[in-house]
Amino acid sequence: MQWRSIVVGLVVLRLSVSCVLWLAFGLGSNVSWGFNFHLSFNLHKLDLLFREEKGTDQRNNAWSQRIQGHTYEETASTCAKVGDESLKRSYLNLFDGNKDEYVRRYSSFPDTLKVKMKDMAKEMFYFGYDNYMKYAFPEDELNPIDCEGRGPDVLNPSNININDVLGNYSLTLIDTLDTLLVLGNVTEFQRAVKLVIDTVSFDKDSTVQVFEANIRILGSLISAHILLTDPKHPFGEVGFEGYDNELLHLAHDLAVRLLPAFENTSTGIPYPRVNLKTGVPLDSINETCTAGAGSLLVEFGILSRLIGDSTFEWVARRAVRALWNLRSNETGLLGNVVNIQTGQWVGKQSGLGAGMDSFYEYLLKSYILFGEKEDYKMFQAAYESIQNHLRRGRESCNEGEGDPPLYVNVNMFSGEIMNTWIDSLQAFFPGLQVLNGDVDNAICLHAFYYAIWKRFGALPERYNWQLQAPDVLFYPLRPELVESTYLLYQATKNPFYLHVGMDILQSLEKDAKVRYESLGPNNPHSME
Repeated sequence: MQWRSIVVGLVVLRLSVSCVLWLAFGLGSNVSWGFNFHLSFNLHKLDLLFREEKGTDQRNNAWSQRIQGHTYEETASTCAKVGDESLKRSYLNLFDGNKDEYVRRYSSFPDTLKVKMKDMAKEMFYFGYDNYMKYAFPEDELNPIDCEGRGPDVLNPSNININDVLGNYSLTLIDTLDTLLVLGNVTEFQRAVKLVIDTVSFDKDSTVQVFEANIRILGSLISAHILLTDPKHPFGEVGFEGYDNELLHLAHDLAVRLLPAFENTSTGIPYPRVNLKTGVPLDSINETCTAGAGSLLVEFGILSRLIGDSTFEWVARRAVRALWNLRSNETGLLGNVVNIQTGQWVGKQSGLGAGMDSFYEYLLKSYILFGEKEDYKMFQAAYESIQNHLRRGRESCNEGEGDPPLYVNVNMFSGEIMNTWIDSLQAFFPGLQVLNGDVDNAICLHAFYYAIWKRFGALPERYNWQLQAPDVLFYPLRPELVESTYLLYQATKNPFYLHVGMDILQSLEKDAKVRYESLGPNNPHSME
């Protein structure tokens, strides 16, 4: 079936190990200047990389000088100086060097370099995977600092940063299944599948976030099952004798355990968390974020089609429609936190980042997968509202005065700017623009996030576009920028994006890799 092949591509793009997956899979041999879209883009046009500010007075057009429609006055108390840079300079200047240098550097990507980067990506993957299997399995993940396995924080149930994700179900192994195939390791894939079948159970006293369990566990089980059974064999003959749809049965079992989140809610919007054994906790809150409640349709919809039970797609669609019907009549925007019983917006911030991001992503990807016109109609309306109320800066990416476009956080009812930060999750949006055919704007916005990466070697969790400095200093290995880079390369075949991927990969190898230091020559936990 056609949707199965599409599903494989989308799930591969989104799963958590995609930071190394893209470079291992996306560096194909055909690199050219041809385009799949009608564009006039080239490296000379992308002034985000090359152009120096021209010394003109841009205060009236620059988003870096405006808050809530009023000119922002630079003062010592509100606008800290970053190094020697003037705040009148936009992020264009985060790239140093001249035009010719960048054209020379980015206009090609030799085959020898592709092979080198693919090998590096594989080595990075196996460093993580092998050490997880050696020191952490069957727990959910490896704590690289202590070289020990980690599961839910049972002593502190309020530690939702850990407990929302980790459910005592070998998360890393399940999340890695399809990546093993992308890397061509059929033998280890089959061994890992058998390990999951033999050792994983969801009959656990674990309270997990519905959204996290859906995207990480349910999605991974479904994608691995499809790869095993798809008659088109996108990664070759990978099935093995005796496989009897066990991964699909596990996915079904998990989804049934998530269903109580959709019960006893006045709006049809689900509770944010469930206990896998007992259902919705008695002390559960009645508030959830838009992304968490509205990003279930891809996995639930595929499961319904695989097992012939419409229940899962029906509850996921009901949640999306309920959220959509709560949008502002004035702006068409949604907020980021809603009360599932009253339908009142608790968080009125509308943006592209945390709490909102995947709601938009799933509208378009659901349409691509299932062809339901309702999904695309909602996405088109949402996209128009985003352009009308969140987009700041000059009209054209590459022409005119003022700063290049930026998408800010606004009040969902008034459209006024609520703060001056963006977060790293927003880097998914250029990829979504590519899928929607808006490649010119995707190129422009992607360059903004890459400029930040070039400056810091990572995307800060929050970046203050007014101060041109991070607000939150950590980077939790988010894959959104990698996915957008991958999609832009597929759309343009421009070798520039292979260089971006290489920069990201090298940054991760340099700054994120941990080698546990042995306390002695006989320490069994010394990672090699």
